[in-house]
Formats: sequence, structure tokens, C-alpha cells
Amino acid sequence: MFKKILIANRGEIAVRIQRACRELGIETVAVFSEADRQAMHVRFADEAYLLGPSPARDSYLRGEKIIDIARKCGADAIHPGYGFLAERADFAAACADARLAFIGPKPSSIAAMGDKAVARATVARAGVPVVPGTEGQGALGDDELLALAPTIGFPLLIKAISGGGGKGMREVSGPEGMPELLHSARREAEASFGDGNVYLEKLIEGAHHIEFQILADQHGNAIHLGERECSIQRRHQKLIEESPSPLLGKDEPMRRRMGEVAVQAARSVDYANAGTIEFLVDRERNFYFLEMNTRLQVEHPVTEMVTGLDIVTEQIRIAHGWKLNHRQEDIRWRGAAIECRINTEDPYNNFVPSTGRITLTQLPTGPGVRVDTGVYIGFEISPYYDPLISKLIVWGETRPQAIARVRRALEEYRIAGVRTNIPFHQTMMATYPFISGEYDTRFVEEQFATIDAAENRELYLDVAALLATMVTHYQTERRSQVYPRSGQKSAWRWAARQEDSCQ
Repeated sequence: MFKKILIANRGEIAVRIQRACRELGIETVAVFSEADRQAMHVRFADEAYLLGPSPARDSYLRGEKIIDIARKCGADAIHPGYGFLAERADFAAACADARLAFIGPKPSSIAAMGDKAVARATVARAGVPVVPGTEGQGALGDDELLALAPTIGFPLLIKAISGGGGKGMREVSGPEGMPELLHSARREAEASFGDGNVYLEKLIEGAHHIEFQILADQHGNAIHLGERECSIQRRHQKLIEESPSPLLGKDEPMRRRMGEVAVQAARSVDYANAGTIEFLVDRERNFYFLEMNTRLQVEHPVTEMVTGLDIVTEQIRIAHGWKLNHRQEDIRWRGAAIECRINTEDPYNNFVPSTGRITLTQLPTGPGVRVDTGVYIGFEISPYYDPLISKLIVWGETRPQAIARVRRALEEYRIAGVRTNIPFHQTMMATYPFISGEYDTRFVEEQFATIDAAENRELYLDVAALLATMVTHYQTERRSQVYPRSGQKSAWRWAARQEDSCQ
């Protein structure tokens, strides 16, 4: 097994990977930007090294410096997490050239699936249905995309060839304004992934976004771990994920077909490690390949909760050359799990990003509750990175129980100093369409892009009042405590003398 792993990421995912390494007895190395000097992942690591200034292009996207640090500190492998360099085939190849194990798929698989246009053509040749779009190999210029758009039909999506997470994605309702949207999509993709190339894809209205988790080893074994429903999105950014999908319900034949197609798609590029095959399902329950994410997903804990598997540990084992521990028939799904992404953004003001210093945080606990976080009291939220600061993941024996536990956990969750989207999640858990599972990818934007502050003013004031009470109680307790002098040898004797003096 590896002795030391460098984690080329930050925030909650870096901490998540560190915990898996610690359980395996593996030392961890953190890298950080100027903005992250005091970050939790830096404090948790066995070693930590500065990458550079705060912007990602000057720090977390500097692959050559990350590899140089890994070699100098004696790391055996690099785990890229998600985002940044996770889906860069050139970075994976550079790791191999430096004799560092890349905890992810082979460069050829990343190249085949990381270029979304090439991925669509690859899986189509393997017989996997795809959403209509630009099927050309490689990148296309603006003039070519503008010429092809009418043949695909509006509305359509402009999507970044590299990366994911809604970055570099724009919705196009007609030819008017498309050149400007192409320009802005390319600019965002370049800033986020270092690759400004984009492609076009038909927008399927009323669709469900369902993805299947894949695990494959270097010995030809490949399995899926079931589906995740990811249709609660805003501006193509996922907000809530759950497993199993309410749409599939007890439709085991459809679930089995989609799982088999997902494995088939992974095999088509000789895939090894963890990955995700994403589908769109239309109103007639036809499903289409959307893309493959050749990395760990933000929402992987949902699958871990219903299967009992540690996906990060499996990634490390596979990268070390071990065979999968499980066959497809060994995988069992139990109960239901829901994940809420906790972002530093203001749901009362069109979800604008919120920055500042965290002055209070109280994490929910109890049966079936898990929180993956990368922040603490005193940590400064900067404007340089994604607003995701933690993930609330809840499991229940049934979906209604899971929803009830999410409600309870959200009521317990306290963050002060920055605004978060916790009120959004509370509102969502009380809406009939979500409770009944009758929602699609347009639900959030069509029903409530923002929370009406007037309607929720009472809830907002209650939360503020509770936070004020907690802070006051904490300060009162601190003032009421008297501590023995540093030279006092026995705290018990000191306490007894204090009691005698009060009598």
C-alpha cells in the first residue's frame, strides 16, 4: 500500500480524503494557496506546502509545481479530488512520467471521456444512446458551433468540454445572443479548468438527471453502485442529491438496464478507478448518456450511505493495483440517503456569494447524520473558490424518514458570520413536489429561484434569535468559570478549598 499521498485539492474533499488515508495508515501531504494558509485540510495533514497566490490558476491549477512538491516530499501518489486538475489527462500523464501513482483513471480514459464531444462519439459507437448534439471529434470554433446550432434545434446548451459542475455552461433559447453566450462560456471554462473549449447539446425539457456510480479495477472488473437522483439544480449546479431515485422507484428492470449501460460505457474506454456515468431521462422514461465524470463526485457520500462502501478507500486500493473486493451481485442497497450542499450564498438575495469570517458553527449529529466539512470557527471564506463549504448527508430506512432527519439536522445546523443556503434546503424539504418525488431539473428555477424573504421572515428571525441566545449562554458560562492558579498542584484540592471558603 502507498505510504504517503499528496492531495491536490482543498476544502471538504481534501479533508475527506485525508480521513480515508488515516484509516489506511497512509501519511498525507496538503498543498495550499495564500488564502488557505489556515484551512482545515492544511491543519489535518502530516505535511503542507504553499503553492502560490490565491487565484486557482496561480495555485491549485499549477500541476507542475504540485508534482515537484510530491517528488521532493517523497509521496507515492497524488489524489486530485474533484475539480481543478482531477479531469486533466495531461496532469495524469505527468504524474505517470514522474513515477507517481495518479489516484484516478488512465490518461487515455480521461482524454476519451474528459472531452465531452469525444465521449459522446465513443459511447455512441458502443451502442449507448446519447443526447443529440455536436458529435465532432475535438474542439470546434464559434463559427462552426453557430452553423451547427440550428441543425440540433433550440433550446440547447453550451457546455465546457473539460470539467463539470455547471461551469462553462449556458442555456441558449435561440440564435440571438448566442455569440455572447459562447464567449462567456469559454471564458468561465478557461478560468475553471484551464480549457476554454465547448460543445453543443440539445436541451431536453422536463428531464431528470440520474447518474450511476462506477468502480472498475485494472484487471478488467467493473461494477456499478446504483443511481443518484441529481435533478435539484440551480443554473445547472447540483444542490440536493439522493439515492435511490424517486423516479426509478421500484422499476428494477429500468434500473438494471441503466446500470448495465453505465458499465458498458466505462468499459468502452477501458476505465479503471471510480467514475460516474450521467444520464438524462425524458418524460417518456427514455434515457440518454449525458457525460462521464472521470473522478470522484461531490455527491459520492450518498452512495456510501446506502451501500456501506468507502469509495475513496476503493479508489486508493484500485490505484495500488488491487482487484475489486466486490462483484455486481454482492452490491446491496439499503434505505435512502439525501445530501444537501451547504454553500456560502444568500438565498434571500438571488444566491449571491457570501464571504467573511465564520464566527460560529454547530454541526448536527444523531442517528443517520453525517457532515463532511472543511471549515471551522475563525476560518475566512474567500471569494476565490467554489462556495461549497460542507455537505449534510442523512440516511433513513425509508425516504420519508430520511427527509424527516434532514429537516431535524437542518434545524440543528448553525453557521454565523456568513450567509448560507440552509434556509433554501429547509424550504425544499417542506415542498410537496420534493416530498412526493415529482420534480425535474427545472423545478428550482421555475418554482423558487430565491426564497421570499417576507414569507420566511419569521423563520429567519427565529434562527437569528436562537443564535443570539447561544452566544449569550456561551459567554455567560465563560464568565462564571474560575480556574486554579498555574502553580496549584491539585485541581480537586483547589475546588474543595473554594467550597470551604464559600461556607
